[in-house]
Amino acid sequence: MRISGRTRLCAVIGDPIEHSLSPCIHNAAFRHLGLDYVYVAFRVRIDELGEAISGMRALGIRGLNVTMPHKIRVIDYLDRLDENARNVGAVNTILNEDGILIGYDTDGVGALNSIRTVTEDLEGKKLVVLGAGGASRAISFTLASEVGELVILNRTVSRARELAERINRATERCVRWGELSRQTLKRELEDADILINATSVGMHPNSNETPVDKELLRADLTVFDLVYNPLETRLLREARNVGAKTIDGLTMLVHQGAVSFKIWTGIEPPVDLMMKAAREELKKRSE
Repeated sequence: MRISGRTRLCAVIGDPIEHSLSPCIHNAAFRHLGLDYVYVAFRVRIDELGEAISGMRALGIRGLNVTMPHKIRVIDYLDRLDENARNVGAVNTILNEDGILIGYDTDGVGALNSIRTVTEDLEGKKLVVLGAGGASRAISFTLASEVGELVILNRTVSRARELAERINRATERCVRWGELSRQTLKRELEDADILINATSVGMHPNSNETPVDKELLRADLTVFDLVYNPLETRLLREARNVGAKTIDGLTMLVHQGAVSFKIWTGIEPPVDLMMKAAREELKKRSE
């Protein structure tokens, strides 16, 4: 990769950020397409966020990915939001268009494109989403208009209800909610087509945990876990063992990153190559 005075800069900001796979994913795509871009990671503490966004504008940084804990607070420093980011109330991608900073949320589209790697037809399908945090909000807003039925389950029921009602007002859909308990899961998963775990249950170092008992999984259920450390969570392993289709969190990471890539460059990203780069990097880190 040759860096010059014309090279455009993209980056990811967050705290912590050292673990991020985004630099390897995006730089592999830039090299493959011969684009004069480079992608780096910046640790930005909460009290430095405003200065960091001012720096983006002053330095002409083309694009930023935004990860925890800045996805909501960063909105205060932007000029515009796209409709999806406005609905979700969070931003994970920023485009610098000649000094105008525009916020996007690509998690929902990334999730949709991830699901389409295993099934194209979502019309009339029942989707159950576990969790009501930031990832769940983005995914639920996007998928509500794609599926026939959406149910949001969360341990704190009031958060699930608040999210469902917000989606209903914005989309005129009829999203249901409930408590994330074994009893509710048993009832809702009986006729569900897709299950998405948008909680942190099963994430390293608690990789022996699962949000769903294996007895509730079926071969005709598609199971999607946003956790990518470990790459195969207990939930995905038990789903695969009963013959279910599975989607891992790395697929989601790459697909939401691919949407960001197109926002910044206007070019269709090489998703397969980005996925390969991400998997190779994870393998190196585990050796």
